Amino acid sequence: MTVVPYKESSEGKKKQVAAMFDNISSNYDFLNHFLSLGIDILWRKKAVRLLKKENPESILDVATGTADFAIEASRTGATRIIGVDISEGMLEMGRKKIKKQNLDEIINLSYGDSENLEFESNSFDSVIVSFGVRNFENLEKGLAEILRVLKSGGTLSVIEFSKPESFPFKQIYNFYFKKVLPLLGKLISKDNSAYTYLPESVDQFPYGKAFIKILRELGYEQTKNIPLTFGISSIYMAKKP
Repeated sequence: MTVVPYKESSEGKKKQVAAMFDNISSNYDFLNHFLSLGIDILWRKKAVRLLKKENPESILDVATGTADFAIEASRTGATRIIGVDISEGMLEMGRKKIKKQNLDEIINLSYGDSENLEFESNSFDSVIVSFGVRNFENLEKGLAEILRVLKSGGTLSVIEFSKPESFPFKQIYNFYFKKVLPLLGKLISKDNSAYTYLPESVDQFPYGKAFIKILRELGYEQTKNIPLTFGISSIYMAKKP
């Protein structure tokens, strides 16, 4: 079943997700950090520390949003970072942050569709995605496109929500994620659907071993799943042969 933000709409997931992020772009960073208690910042830092070991010179950040992952990835020493997203609202917020941090010469943001990337094959040392793969309209197609633009030996790094499985954290998480978070998100973002879509999309996402299986079937190698904070999220890493 395809999970979409606006169930009353007849538009496809891609257009709905773009509209949703346009609607919440001005409040997105505050909500993201507030609702995760700032833990999402630590998750990105850990992912970048792991990626830094690969010494990437060129990085593509797919579904870059407001460019948090792209900005953090500049710590790897990469000289070229491109962020793409289908939401112009999110990209505009990201450009302001990049300019404020004087990273204009390293990071460039532009409109881009994960399932139809406008780059030549074998273009990037690394591709990164932070909380974006579950928003792909076609997960396999998006991951296959990423594999195409990666150089041989290049690294994929994905941060995505998963689901805790141990008592009592599973129960606490479910209550917060399905009851508290949608209510707070609705009050602050003024979008009735965005933070209901979040737990619904996480519920449907093939996390953990299932995601690793998809990566391997598409041709990725050296796949890893690194759980974060009792299994709330995971860092997935893989290489192109």
